[in-house]
Amino acid sequence: MAGSAGTAGSPSPSPRPGPSGRLTPKSVAVWTLVALVGAAGWTVLALSRGEEVSAAWMLAAALGSYAIGYRFYSRFIAHRVLGVDKTRATPAERLDNGVDFHPTDRRVLFGHHFAAVAGAGPLVGPVLAAQMGYLPGTIWIVVGVIFAGAVQDMVTLFFSTRRDGRSLGQMAREEIGPVGGAAALIAVFAIMIILLAVLALVIVNALSHSPWGVFSIGMTIPIALFMGVYLRVLRPGRVTEVSLIGVALLLLALVAGGWVAESSWAEFFTLKPTTLVLWMVGYGFLASVLPVWLLLAPRDYLSTFMKVGTIALLALGVVIAMPTLKMDAVTSFASRGDGPVFAGSMFPFVFITIACGALSGFHSLVSSGTTPKMVQKETQVRMIGYGAMLTESFVAVMAMIAACIIEPGLFFAVNSPAGVVGTTVQSASEAIAGLGFTISPEALAQAAKDVEEATLLSRTGGAPTFALGMSEIFSAVIGGAGMKAFWYHFAIMFEALFILTTLDAGTRVGRFMLQDTLGNVYKPFRQVSWKPGVWIASALVCGAWGYFLWVGVNDPLGGINQLFPLFGIANQLLAAVALAVCTTLLVKSGRLKWAWVTGVPLAWDAAVTLTASYQKVFSEDPRVGFFAQRDKYLAGIDADKVLPPAKSMDDMHTVVTNSTVDGVLCALFAILILVVLFDALWVCLKAVRKPESVVLHETPYVESKIIAPAGLIATAEEKAELAAAGLDTGGGRVKEPVSS
Repeated sequence: MAGSAGTAGSPSPSPRPGPSGRLTPKSVAVWTLVALVGAAGWTVLALSRGEEVSAAWMLAAALGSYAIGYRFYSRFIAHRVLGVDKTRATPAERLDNGVDFHPTDRRVLFGHHFAAVAGAGPLVGPVLAAQMGYLPGTIWIVVGVIFAGAVQDMVTLFFSTRRDGRSLGQMAREEIGPVGGAAALIAVFAIMIILLAVLALVIVNALSHSPWGVFSIGMTIPIALFMGVYLRVLRPGRVTEVSLIGVALLLLALVAGGWVAESSWAEFFTLKPTTLVLWMVGYGFLASVLPVWLLLAPRDYLSTFMKVGTIALLALGVVIAMPTLKMDAVTSFASRGDGPVFAGSMFPFVFITIACGALSGFHSLVSSGTTPKMVQKETQVRMIGYGAMLTESFVAVMAMIAACIIEPGLFFAVNSPAGVVGTTVQSASEAIAGLGFTISPEALAQAAKDVEEATLLSRTGGAPTFALGMSEIFSAVIGGAGMKAFWYHFAIMFEALFILTTLDAGTRVGRFMLQDTLGNVYKPFRQVSWKPGVWIASALVCGAWGYFLWVGVNDPLGGINQLFPLFGIANQLLAAVALAVCTTLLVKSGRLKWAWVTGVPLAWDAAVTLTASYQKVFSEDPRVGFFAQRDKYLAGIDADKVLPPAKSMDDMHTVVTNSTVDGVLCALFAILILVVLFDALWVCLKAVRKPESVVLHETPYVESKIIAPAGLIATAEEKAELAAAGLDTGGGRVKEPVSS
């Protein structure tokens, strides 16, 4: 795409003014009440000292803050900072090819985007961060999403939409320059493969030897195919109709999964980890190459009902059961940095451990991948980008509640490695006492018995803890203690469904990124409709994350297990790239006075991630520093000692290799990000000093022929516009351009 000199607004008419947003006395009263509810929640959470606090106050603090943030801050960014223009045609409208570019009903696209970005992170990160207490993590989840995470998602989506759905790495190359762009392309793609392999590993661990989970999740694929054909061919535009059918079929699949698990079919659906890897790689390839309307969008939309519905019911359960937060507001581990779940001080590691739900670089890949190629109207980027991220943040809040309503002794017994708590309930009880908490061996045994598990000791990773908290809440409302086992295993399957929708969308995004990158060398690759390019890029992406996953499944210390420690830092470094690109584009497009909107979260994220990277490379604590860990195991080899988690001298050598590789890659990623940041800063300074030299790669203005609401619910003005054009609330294309 040829560049266009000048500001972002120059290729098009002046943006139409957005909604006035004037507040009436009634709305002032409503928003004042919302603010007071949120303030009351924060006050109780922050000022409690020693006494147990109801989890409902955490709900009040979060929901009140989200409502204020969406109503006022996101509106300000959309209309004042970005200048979204409903008269401007999006790539989905101009380049519609029925495969990757396809104008998609905003409700379906919201579901796709939310499902694509909401993976393991919002369920797992807050659970692990609860080690520091409920307050630090909750503040970061809520404040972080309002001022950083949701901003990144929305602004990245806007700028990618203005550039024919360009990937993040390609935008960096075109707008920052060849040096910073090359560094961004390398870092973004490498980090992407690591993130996808980690997500896939979590799914394998959740679904292996689980016929219920495999059947229920597998059935979402044919259901999604049916929904795609229904909306495209049988009953176009009937979103509500197909939603009801899809949800009914989904609930049937969930119930049928339990029947299958108890039937003679159970053996057929009981898959080994290696078998799951092969199925997942095959599914990832198909999801990447099939038309987006046929499988990816309807499947993600379908799973959103399951995700949002379950979380909403969980929140309702909190309101009804009123469980109390048993974890301290701030634990001693926050200052000491020697927690058993993960080592390191509160700053920077709480902000690394909690990524999705507050700020996640992975989201920027979806916001510059599948979603910008399906947006009907620019005005919808607020609801889809900012709104979906707030929804994911609420999932993270619920995960924090689930972790903090169980007894701290049980929390640490479940989340501490075997090297800390041992393998028996007696040893675990003694170890937990050494941490400053109490739980009897009998209580540990009973907790496992309640959910029909042989043991809950050292079930690390966060997912089992979330399932425990979820079973506590749901069983208090429905079924009592006798239903704990059902709700626990339901939660495990729910988590697997959560993650799988991120994997399929992520693979397609990876294909877009690779096609953009290869297109710099061989131009046909950049044409997303070029079949050989689609198949080759999809195969390469699936092969890359599939390789690391396969090795990791077969070797506890190999493959993706080797790279897993890089997950959190790599994800947040990716966010720094996205925020740097967005800040650069704000400056280059003449919006210097608004550059703080992305510049402030960029500065915070850079400070956090680069500090964490420095500590992971140079810390002398072997629990924190990669090279310190290497030195510890080298000393063990010299002394002919086998240190856990190694079980043999060969494992000792593998740990040394893994620590070295992780340390080198951590340093390399940090250096690449610094190159991007310094190059972006130079481009911004040049744009300020010589605005006439600025070249933007923005697509020229084309007037839109689509009319569609900006939000989930059409306003009175939008309903009148739709009615005048003879369209229903879903919107659609009109024969002639419609001005307003």
